[in-house]
Amino acid sequence: MKLSSTEEFTEIGTVDEIEAINKLDLPLSDDFRSMVLENRPLIDVRASVEFLKGAFPTAINLPLMNDEERHLIGIRYKEQGNASAVQLGKKLVEPVKHERVQAWLEFVKKHPNAYLYCFRGGQRSQIAQAWLKEAGITIPRLKGGYKAFRGFLMQESEKITNESNTLIIGGRTGSGKTILLQKLSNSIDLEGLANHRGSSFGNFITAQPAQIDFEDALGFALIKHAEQKHQHLIIEDESRNIGKMNIPKPLYDNFRKGKLIILHTPMKERVEITFQEYVTEALKSYKVSYGDASEQMWFNDANKGLERIKKRLGLERYVMITTAFTEAFLEQERTAKLEQHKEWIEMLLKEYYDPMYDYQIEKSEMPIVFEGSADEVLAYIKFILI
Repeated sequence: MKLSSTEEFTEIGTVDEIEAINKLDLPLSDDFRSMVLENRPLIDVRASVEFLKGAFPTAINLPLMNDEERHLIGIRYKEQGNASAVQLGKKLVEPVKHERVQAWLEFVKKHPNAYLYCFRGGQRSQIAQAWLKEAGITIPRLKGGYKAFRGFLMQESEKITNESNTLIIGGRTGSGKTILLQKLSNSIDLEGLANHRGSSFGNFITAQPAQIDFEDALGFALIKHAEQKHQHLIIEDESRNIGKMNIPKPLYDNFRKGKLIILHTPMKERVEITFQEYVTEALKSYKVSYGDASEQMWFNDANKGLERIKKRLGLERYVMITTAFTEAFLEQERTAKLEQHKEWIEMLLKEYYDPMYDYQIEKSEMPIVFEGSADEVLAYIKFILI
């Protein structure tokens, strides 16, 4: 047996046992579209190390074998061959069979429409399905497993983005593009899926998903959007990278075939939007996670954000902005007032983000079909949907 790079040897049943399971004729499903549209709960019986590399938005990891068991069986297979690996697998898993089955049963009790899967829809999900059958529960498993379902998501994502009439909301940093996007039912929030605000200061306290999780979640969102038969797909103007996530190139290229709508927002309002998001709301989040150390942690992380763009800012502007930031933080510590932070925010918008935006717009090949305020953009979008 040739081992794939993504799945070690995981067989724990003899040929006769697997044939016996096959004769049970337990249900399979490859109706992947319905699984997406129904948000069908899924039991992923792969080991945790596999699950963490990528899973589906509606999946829970309840493994047949844990990481250590899987690792030991893989070593035994490589060193002593198939028969010995099967024996070790049975020895390791049989004592915990009841525990594993109970975990599956508890989940199915709460989610009676659940399906289960392993990597290729093979032995691990077959065994889990058979053990559940012994316990009196019959649930389908995914035909082709994780690999087949993910293949469907990637294929559909490329097809949908290629066929979509895409409108892209652009505008300077702090214009309120995400706020506007959230008012539209035919939009997909790429930054939300990536758990990142899409800038040098865009990190949330909670980590970004795994790259594969981001791609799978985007696939779910696109399929649901396509099912609603919208005339347009509306997204925010993003670079291909959103923090550590990257939009798959075929999808990104398809998005860039769209048309651009530019949102114009006065500087004062942009400063206020940026202040609320990166200072006021960020400090609240840090408080929840770090308690008394929250303000210092926020200050340290914001400084790291400035450090990341030091080269592009140039030394003079970097020193000017970091000095203003430090002074605002000291004022915050003395008086608990945050208003002074607006000074360095305005400097950053004018000295860094606006010139970068002007350059990107100049280089962009996407046609601009409309420009206006938030109200005007919303009115335009509603008009073209008539």
